[in-house]
Amino acid sequence: MGKTIQTALASFGMSGMVFHGPSLKANPNFNVHSILERTKNQSIKDYPQARIVRSFEELIHQPEVDLVIINTPDRFHYPMCKQALEAGKHVIVEKPFTQTVNQANELIQLAQKHNRLLSVYQNRRWDNDFLTVKKILNEGMLGRLVEFESHFDRYRNFIQEGTWKEAGDKRHGVLFNLGSHLLDQVVQLFGLPKSLTAHLDILRTSGEVNDYFDIRMQYPDFAAILKSSYLVREPGPRFSLHGTLGSFHKWGIDPQEELLKAGHLPNEAHWGTEPKAYWGQLNTEWNGLNIKGTIETLPGNYNSYYENIYDVLTNGAELAVKPEESRDVIQLLDYCLQSHEEKRTIFL
Repeated sequence: MGKTIQTALASFGMSGMVFHGPSLKANPNFNVHSILERTKNQSIKDYPQARIVRSFEELIHQPEVDLVIINTPDRFHYPMCKQALEAGKHVIVEKPFTQTVNQANELIQLAQKHNRLLSVYQNRRWDNDFLTVKKILNEGMLGRLVEFESHFDRYRNFIQEGTWKEAGDKRHGVLFNLGSHLLDQVVQLFGLPKSLTAHLDILRTSGEVNDYFDIRMQYPDFAAILKSSYLVREPGPRFSLHGTLGSFHKWGIDPQEELLKAGHLPNEAHWGTEPKAYWGQLNTEWNGLNIKGTIETLPGNYNSYYENIYDVLTNGAELAVKPEESRDVIQLLDYCLQSHEEKRTIFL
């Protein structure tokens, strides 16, 4: 039996309850050793074996802890990552990695100096729809790609009370929240673009942070369009791809988040699968024949992220989500802000 990774959660909000905690519980190679709850004891029900600590300093200075997960509000990512790395811990941090590129570079150098793992939780690389799109592109089902469009829309026509995500500066809001996922997915597929043009907006009455974005990333032969809005009651396709031979449309959102919210664990049978009604529609040409029909969606699996983390820590495997990649996403988010403020296209 291999080493068990003793893991500490820096908070027990939505991210800890829904994403990290269940993945750790489902993976026998990890143990939730301790959880930071400054005043409450909510984690006792699901993690009775875990120690509840009241300060981050206490959390990171426990000698038994191997890995610290920084799943706190964005503004705390940089200082807490820095403290944990300096304490000799391996670190996973929620997206967005940091608030600036300089902060990201400093943390990357610090992890290298202390020979510690540093990774960003880009779980939506394992969304079922993204994995399916990746397969379609890799197999050339559409011919040469000419346009790629990705939406991550919600319907929330009110300002949610009591959350840091609804207040703050330009680095709070849907761009740094959901935009971190969409930009990461596009960079995984295509690398960095030649240019980028972005428009941001606040659509909801009394809103303080951006709740809409429209980003156009130009590549040598095609454009990648990324959009998100909090005022989409009837969503269109999640993905729309067009090529010289055909098109692919995919509706619906990966079901894993809702399953996790409902208390399911990612080691259950048929995890990450979805009903046939949500399978994508393909219309293309293959070996001279017109092919039109549904494409079965590949199963999603957020637990793949932690399986890779374990392989890195115990077997020296290659890290799936490298901090340099997430640093590049922060740079692209900065370019989006610059493009919007200056009303111009940014050339990389």
